[in-house]
Amino acid sequence: MDSNKSQKKKKWFVSLVFSLVLSTLLIFVSIFVSSSSSFRFYRIRVKKDVPHFVESKLRVSSRQDSSVPRIAYLISGSMGDGESLKRTLKALYHPRNQYAVHLDLEASTQERLELANYVKNEPLFAQLGNVRVIVKANLVTYRGPTMVTNTLHAAAILLKEGGDWDWFVNLSASDYPLVTQDDLLHAVSTIPRHFNFIEHTSDIGWKEYHRAKPIIIDPGLYSLHKSDVFWVTEKRNVPSAYTLFTGSAWMMLSRPFVEYCIWGWDNLPRNVLMYYANFLSSPEGYFHTVICNAEEFRNTTVNHDLHFISWDNPPKQHPHFLKDKDYSRMVDSNAPFARKFGRNDPVLDKIDTELLGLNADGYVPGRWFSRVKPNMTFLDLGIKNITQLRPGPGAKRLKTLINSLLSAKDFKENQCA
Repeated sequence: MDSNKSQKKKKWFVSLVFSLVLSTLLIFVSIFVSSSSSFRFYRIRVKKDVPHFVESKLRVSSRQDSSVPRIAYLISGSMGDGESLKRTLKALYHPRNQYAVHLDLEASTQERLELANYVKNEPLFAQLGNVRVIVKANLVTYRGPTMVTNTLHAAAILLKEGGDWDWFVNLSASDYPLVTQDDLLHAVSTIPRHFNFIEHTSDIGWKEYHRAKPIIIDPGLYSLHKSDVFWVTEKRNVPSAYTLFTGSAWMMLSRPFVEYCIWGWDNLPRNVLMYYANFLSSPEGYFHTVICNAEEFRNTTVNHDLHFISWDNPPKQHPHFLKDKDYSRMVDSNAPFARKFGRNDPVLDKIDTELLGLNADGYVPGRWFSRVKPNMTFLDLGIKNITQLRPGPGAKRLKTLINSLLSAKDFKENQCA
């Protein structure tokens, strides 16, 4: 009897031990599988938490090390501006700089082909390759947004094809320099290259009711022929997501800001561009609104457009044409550019002779080239010393202007005010 009980207890004990071992084994297996699954899930989840945005592919240019900066110019014109554009291009030319020239679709095919052939066959341009014609011409209606889109188009081309440069300057064929490029490059070589020279204010005044609230449609966005904008009967409210700014359509923008406008990595430039698509005289507000609403750039502005312009009071759509009687005021302004000039106006000859020292080739000599022998050409001499400058009186005038702007007591207060 006792023997049977002992055997039963032994069987029960063995069964208990076996079940405990089996349970323990199952628990360990369960924990291991659970941990492994959790680890795999965690890895997958982390992977999803770090997505690959398009912005990670963008390459923003680094600060240039050279003490002599480079300027990227857009020079644009319309019907009949071909010869004026060539003259302005030569007066602005320097081997260190980059240039994009554009005649819009209102110009005839023949005139645009003549410009393209001129750039292709001009020996100096062909040798250095720093002048490019925008072959796919845009239709530009200056009262609508197409001037902004044309400017962005040229800036994108210069970013893609123009190599290293520090500032972007937009000019028209009716603009003309008042200093040599050696003067300009010397004057700006000592200032921070993230500065943006853009005249601006948030006090839009009458423009709120006459430009911001009305809605326009610009046929230049979809037509091959230039015509005036037309108006939509509905009005809209002033934006609440950002503050509107206005100012001059002419500016000198830093490369980092131009890259920001092209890439638009936080979407502000695109949003503002869509708003200004229906805004009268968009060039007087788009870049100003973007730069002053972007935290990264609002403290980089210098409130000046580097131009001498003679306006009515109050200003009309276009400024006065400058004449010989305006010459002294142009020089005394210390500005590096002036507008607006009539085609082949005699005052341009006076600027060539007295301010630029234009040579027989139509170029402005600098340290990179000066004729040392009779009949010597650019190609005979070769292009050397392009990082060495020969500044003249124009550099002193421009430095006076820049120093007065940067040292003004209200300099900070004028940034996006």
